[in-house]
Amino acid sequence: MTIPAHPASAARVQRLSHPGHLSRWAYLEEATRAYARPTARSKVRAHLRLTTNDGTDELLFLEASLRVAGRTWVRVRLPVRPTGVTGWVPEDRLGAFQEVHTHLVVNRRSLRATLYRDGRRIFRAPVGIGKPGTPTPAGRFYVRSRLTGFGPSSMYGPLAFGTSAASRVLTDWPGGGYIGIHGTSWPSLVPGRPSHGCIRMHNADILRLGRLMGVGTPVTII
Repeated sequence: MTIPAHPASAARVQRLSHPGHLSRWAYLEEATRAYARPTARSKVRAHLRLTTNDGTDELLFLEASLRVAGRTWVRVRLPVRPTGVTGWVPEDRLGAFQEVHTHLVVNRRSLRATLYRDGRRIFRAPVGIGKPGTPTPAGRFYVRSRLTGFGPSSMYGPLAFGTSAASRVLTDWPGGGYIGIHGTSWPSLVPGRPSHGCIRMHNADILRLGRLMGVGTPVTII
């Protein structure tokens, strides 16, 4: 993302997140537009609502802030298509900044998920990812929601995390085609490439991950 080239603008950019060490996120407090640049005169990248497709409160991962003409703007990762894009929103549309020290990395080649906290590996587990025709997208995303209450034989297992990543293929999939990280009722398919794009784990692993990782955690899929 290119910062506007006006005098001293680069010096005023404040980085808010360092994935795996300290990252920041915030709930969206007011529906708003996200812009390509930190000005309401720039192109609109997204129209953001207060709730997700899963009915949870919308939250945004915060990358950087910049004060322009007396107003503070925040660059955020956007939970929209094209997946993985960023945009600028006014800081006064956001709630209090929250902190996380975790970073989840999903490697599609090795079929492994690794969670880091403060730069140290604290969790590693095999995963199932998307089939060749419905691949899990690569990019920089974040944990957008945490969902529980599934039945004992649910295809999602006992716990699911919603992410800001969306399938590049299943654009009309229920719930908008967003990528989840969840358990499975078919453990024999993990590790592997059995899904429509979601990331599956053994139920014991997703429960352990649930004790270590919260919403707002950055997610890198490589």
